[in-house]
Amino acid sequence: MKDEKLQKVLARAGLGSRREMERWIEQGRIKVNDRTATLGDRVSDKDNIRVDNRLLRQSRTEVSQQVIAYHKPAGEVCSRDDPEGRPTIFQNLPRLKSGRWISIGRLDINTSGLILLTTDGELANRLMHPSSEIEREYAVRVLGNVSDDAIEQLKTNIPLEDGDAHFTDIKDAGGQGANHWYHVVLKEGRNREVRRMWEHLGFTVSRLIRIRYGNITLEKRLRPSRSEALTEKQLKVLYESVGLKYQKTEEKSQPVKKKAPRSLYRGKSSSRRKS
Repeated sequence: MKDEKLQKVLARAGLGSRREMERWIEQGRIKVNDRTATLGDRVSDKDNIRVDNRLLRQSRTEVSQQVIAYHKPAGEVCSRDDPEGRPTIFQNLPRLKSGRWISIGRLDINTSGLILLTTDGELANRLMHPSSEIEREYAVRVLGNVSDDAIEQLKTNIPLEDGDAHFTDIKDAGGQGANHWYHVVLKEGRNREVRRMWEHLGFTVSRLIRIRYGNITLEKRLRPSRSEALTEKQLKVLYESVGLKYQKTEEKSQPVKKKAPRSLYRGKSSSRRKS
């Protein structure tokens, strides 16, 4: 292995995202050749790497390219451990022989829908990085009468406290009475961004579901709190979308048993696409 950034090697080993590994290095949890590592360190396969004083086997730095789709229900949090004792998405995931699941982005506790998790830290980093501009599509139920001017403003520019934002696409998805469904698309993943954009114009979001991340859609057969492994075809497209190459591995997580489909929300699925 050629010299590479330490956080990249750790992430590829499935210990966490690159950003999380940078925090571990800053916290003094990583040693290289019995010396406490610092940000900027580079390592090769000749170096001795310890994580919390445990030796990282060189074989662990080989890429494990597993990805699963998880249907997060409202009420679950995306943290690995929650100090308030609330249920987390990690409690329902398939067990791994080595490494651990890394969440590709997050959803707030009141938002449901698709979350991708992987054992490949480099893939997670690429998919989350703003420069990749990976599309996230949401089904959003809005309370109130949304005018054409409001739709245009949402597609053009909404000033938020952490910078301007806009949807790259908005489609009417039906509904009755005061509640109406829309499908909206973003190319970034800021905290509560979809809700904040609608709230800026005075609308209340009564329900929010992520239905797509990149080329992966939330299938109706995937019930809340369940997961399933991506197909080889899906993995190839997902990896290629961020300039990486997928290589088939032997270890695969067990897919969820299929159940009869049931509508995830009321309203027509005008922009739902099968992957």
